[in-house]
Amino acid sequence: MTDAPGLDRLVALSLVLFALGMIGVLWRRNLLLILMSLQLMMAAGQLAFVAFGRAWAGVVDSVSRGGSDGQVVALAALVVGAAQIVVGLAIVIAAFRNRGSLDVEQARAMRW
Repeated sequence: MTDAPGLDRLVALSLVLFALGMIGVLWRRNLLLILMSLQLMMAAGQLAFVAFGRAWAGVVDSVSRGGSDGQVVALAALVVGAAQIVVGLAIVIAAFRNRGSLDVEQARAMRW
């Protein structure tokens, strides 16, 4: 039986996921893909919280009481992410109904 991945591997995976999400936000023009990239960035942050919470569980055991602090923060971020998806999809649906497209460049052209 192998050990669970170490902190360095989990943080590296979190960094890669965050970078992929940032690339998606900066280079995509479709509003739905931009929202998906934002969710990927949020998932990377949640993974980092859980990894650091697990790594610090043994160090400050008297304060953290079991090392679930990172998981609690990740759960709170998951709830915020769900609310973000609900509001974001409502905006996407309204934008598609008004313009017939999800291209961000068209939304930029409609400025005052």
